[in-house]
Amino acid sequence: MLKSGSTPKITRRTALAGLSASAALLAMPRLGRAADETIRIGFPTPLTGPFAAEARDQVKCAELAVKLVNDKGGIAGRKVELLVRDDKLNAGEAATRTLELIEKDKVHAVVGALSSAVQLAVNEVTRARGVTYVSISQSDTINEAKDFSKYTFHEALNPHMTTAAVARQTLKKGMKVAHLVADYAYGHEMLRGFKRAQTAIGADNVGEILHPFGAADYSTFMPRLMSMRPDVLCISNFGRDQANAIKQAVDFGVKQQMKIVVPVILHNQRLAVGPDVFEGVVGGANYYWGLETQSKSASAFNAAFKAANGGAIPTDYGAYGYSGVGSLLAAMQAAGGTDTDKVVDALEKLQYDLTKGPQHYRKCDHQSVQSVLVLESKKKSAMTGENDLFAILANDAGADDMLRSCSELGHAT
Repeated sequence: MLKSGSTPKITRRTALAGLSASAALLAMPRLGRAADETIRIGFPTPLTGPFAAEARDQVKCAELAVKLVNDKGGIAGRKVELLVRDDKLNAGEAATRTLELIEKDKVHAVVGALSSAVQLAVNEVTRARGVTYVSISQSDTINEAKDFSKYTFHEALNPHMTTAAVARQTLKKGMKVAHLVADYAYGHEMLRGFKRAQTAIGADNVGEILHPFGAADYSTFMPRLMSMRPDVLCISNFGRDQANAIKQAVDFGVKQQMKIVVPVILHNQRLAVGPDVFEGVVGGANYYWGLETQSKSASAFNAAFKAANGGAIPTDYGAYGYSGVGSLLAAMQAAGGTDTDKVVDALEKLQYDLTKGPQHYRKCDHQSVQSVLVLESKKKSAMTGENDLFAILANDAGADDMLRSCSELGHAT
């Protein structure tokens, strides 16, 4: 969901710039690993920067997945270790850290990333080195044939899934829709998804405004958006950008004129600015702790997380850390170890239910087929406690027809 460095424009060349000094290593064969050693999982994530809150939650939940497996004896008698590295939300940094994890730390697999550009950089390294990678950041690109790797599995939702689910709940034929979009890969993919969904519904696009990543001031955008007189404003950005944009929209009185929707409504950003700012905002989500009344696996996940974290609840992006590592370890369990080809085969066959209901990886593109939640932020008077943040408007069950087809993505069928 971000780009390299301080500029939102990122290219494949930029993403792999950190690898130029290590090109020879990429061409070397993988080193053998003893069958009885500790299983090491590399976990690059942006512990510093604007997505740090979500990254810390990912680490906590990934550590929980490892702990639960180790408490049961590990994988084929081998303990599991999580090696966390700060990718600084920078594609070049992520590529370098991933290469170090593979070559120096001898990891057996990699899970992580919290940015479209960063995950593509990690994907390039793991693909070149033949290492299993489970991505836990939203992306449409990573599913497409040009970026596909037989070693890579995408545990996160993708923009096509989230925008379609949100649009079904908020848009109607004839509605006018405006967009405020972060000018980098995440924002552009979300915009594409919303426009596709609104075309299918029959809603009308009345304008799009791009903003730079990390914008502190949205005051120049709000009058322009209000002059478009839309019924719905779609704000497609992430992390602190989401909180800042919604807060300033509210300050300008935008909510008195139009409904605000987001492709991904973020637990941590809602906490950061409070219920009054987010009241009535609708967005998609992979997970919400309130699912525990509907799902046995959500209830079990919540209980395990609370026990390990002093009663705290798991968050949306935290759940990705748990299911990403958890699905990988389940496949290793089925494969009887860490042999890459066997683990890949096991992941392609895996049926798992770790946080919210049944999931599986579609074979053609390795996208996780899973449910999509649509949430609405509650007003303060409707909250029954400090964690009662959202009402669940919809819980769309996972199905292949939620995804773009394999042929559309460029895969042979």
